[in-house]
Amino acid sequence: MRQYILRRLILIPILLLGITALDYTFINLAPGDPITAMIDPQEMRQMTKEDIERRRHALGLDQPIPVRYTLWLKEVLRGNLGHSYVKAQPVSRLIVDGLKNTLALMTLSLIVTTLVGILLGIISALRPYSWLDYTLTALSFSGVAMPSFFFALILIFVGSLKLGWFPTSGLVTPGAPPSLVDQLRHMVLPLIALSVGGTASVLRYTRSSMLEVLSEEYITTARAKGLAERVIHARHAFKNASLPIITILGLHIPTLFGGAVIIETIFSIPGIGSTMVDAMNNRDYPVMMGGILLSGVTVLVSNLLADVTYAVADPRIRY
Repeated sequence: MRQYILRRLILIPILLLGITALDYTFINLAPGDPITAMIDPQEMRQMTKEDIERRRHALGLDQPIPVRYTLWLKEVLRGNLGHSYVKAQPVSRLIVDGLKNTLALMTLSLIVTTLVGILLGIISALRPYSWLDYTLTALSFSGVAMPSFFFALILIFVGSLKLGWFPTSGLVTPGAPPSLVDQLRHMVLPLIALSVGGTASVLRYTRSSMLEVLSEEYITTARAKGLAERVIHARHAFKNASLPIITILGLHIPTLFGGAVIIETIFSIPGIGSTMVDAMNNRDYPVMMGGILLSGVTVLVSNLLADVTYAVADPRIRY
């Protein structure tokens, strides 16, 4: 196991090198650049081509893409992600400031997704082909099929505009003293919008895996020995049915990161998502690359954790 983890850890920098190189190339080949994004169109009409090139030279944008990527990579290896072209602040500070709210939202969403999805999946598997099973299955398909941004808009319309139970945006109420209760009220709708798709997926996988395990012969043997049903379900059935669930949860963590970008933008939450959207609109290459690097690390580390958890959940697995 240690050798396997060591090999995977060695592969992570190599994979990150390929990810960042491709992304850096595609970002710089896209139409527009930071100069055209930062300068007002009316001001640009009064500027000469030499003025624009002078500004591009000041940011190093006149150099070839491989040269710029090499310089960026050298600074990253030194722990420096660069400075934002627009906000003139270190990229690391912008990411850390935005990551606090994003991590809080992602952590709460992962907890809700895991607990609710597994619980409903087990209930559905223990009552197969009943009205409750059909209802949960229909809800799970609806949750998977519905885009998170569309569901977020429905939540705002119903929960905020019609019922007035929750705020429409932000993390604090303007003019009100900061409090934990107020922040939690602001987090309810974004949390539901971010969790519905993952919960539906976990529910489906849990139900399918539990139904398969409950039909195995060792479950029948356990019942023949007189074991209580709750012991059979918890110790024998769910433990062996947990591998597909670990897979979907491991893959769901990067999805949460991507979904947070959309949800934070819709609910105007100051997090890494809104930071990345602003960077894309302003062609702020250093901030975009900082977010891409963070996303790549999240994907690779979550996959490694899922593989390691396999062996913990099932002693038969050896790497």
